[in-house]
Amino acid sequence: MDEDRIKGKAKEMGGSVKESVGKMTGDKDTERSGKADQVEGKVQSGVGKAKDAVRDNT
Repeated sequence: MDEDRIKGKAKEMGGSVKESVGKMTGDKDTERSGKADQVEGKVQSGVGKAKDAVRDNT
């Protein structure tokens, strides 16, 4: 499993927590930052999946 997949999933989870904290505290900046972290994590995870696919096919 590619390192980007692991780091991406961790970033997604952290973003989810940050978004939830932002919602609970009414802090819109933290909430938006958490959503952005989740998107960034999904992209990074996708890159890792692509690397795995290339590696598996060579």
